[in-house]
Amino acid sequence: MASSNNKAIISEAKPHTILKFKLVEEYVKAWAQKLMNNDFCHELVYIDCMSNSGVYHDINGNQVPGSALRVVEVLRKIAEQYKTKFPHKSIKIYLNDLDARKIEELKKHIPQNTSNFKIKVSNLDASVLLNLVSSSISDDTHSHYLLFYDPYDASIDWRALSPFFQKWGEVIINHMISDPIRACKQATTERAINKYTGTYQCDPNELVQSKNTKEFYEARVEKIIKWLKEKFHKKCYIATFPFFNSRNALLYHLIHCTEHIEGFKLFKRTAWKVFGNKSSTKNTEYSGQMLLDFDNKLDDTEPEPDANCYFVQDIAQHIYKCFKDRKTVEKNMVWAMLDAHPIFPCEDFKIVITDSLKSIYGAKVSRTTITFP
Repeated sequence: MASSNNKAIISEAKPHTILKFKLVEEYVKAWAQKLMNNDFCHELVYIDCMSNSGVYHDINGNQVPGSALRVVEVLRKIAEQYKTKFPHKSIKIYLNDLDARKIEELKKHIPQNTSNFKIKVSNLDASVLLNLVSSSISDDTHSHYLLFYDPYDASIDWRALSPFFQKWGEVIINHMISDPIRACKQATTERAINKYTGTYQCDPNELVQSKNTKEFYEARVEKIIKWLKEKFHKKCYIATFPFFNSRNALLYHLIHCTEHIEGFKLFKRTAWKVFGNKSSTKNTEYSGQMLLDFDNKLDDTEPEPDANCYFVQDIAQHIYKCFKDRKTVEKNMVWAMLDAHPIFPCEDFKIVITDSLKSIYGAKVSRTTITFP
């Protein structure tokens, strides 16, 4: 059920929500630039099936653009930039919301279409829009899709999403994990039960026996995504980042899914940059200090990192634990390991990672290798 804030034409965006907008914006900016410079890409298609009114107000009452308008502006500038250089390339955007009042507000803020930049606005149920769009998806690999699926609660229509896991493209899902943690056990109406069993693709008894943990809901969503990709014989890279409110309560996960490792790597490093060189919005203090034994060597009892919010020091610790027994390891092997990691970035962070390895673990870093004492 949508909150009263979601029913407002222009609703309030909390700091964590504005960071979500920023992450989507920055990722689309990097994603679009990378693909527009690729000879194999002729068309970019961005789909936001729950775009709201496009504008919000922050906690101080200032108007702020939502993800829809931020992405529109990013892609409009890119389309203009490449209009002369690549006249055969184009960008298409689908914006949609079920609330007709919000769509009327959204229309006030979007630019006009041009020869290589088109926006289609609709007032439909998200699943209806996705079914319409998926029916027109081309098998042409020159078209690249990015779908942003951002429901108000833990409602995920996997049937509507399925075609987008089948085609060449990427999907970002906002998994509102606070919803089932708060309300799943108390769900009694048929509608509520169907919502949770549909989202997590399991019967009510399995939900009751799940102990209502975030780990269960996280694992179920990831398992469904992997199954959908494997069903179509597609590779699957999944990056998941949690968002917390000012009281450090977990609200949702932003899940990025792609079959291409470059998009996976790009989303990870974009998220870390938006969060300020860490892996989430959680408020935490990291001392960066390790426990020492009497010989001034690192103790194996050094504290475990917070799985809800990693720092660069935690990346260094992970590398140390993986490779310390080898003494000397090729840098390329370390970077490949990080590229495949579901959370840790590599590109744009190599210098700060090696600096941490040197300062914390006494590692010696050459142009091609890392040596531990």
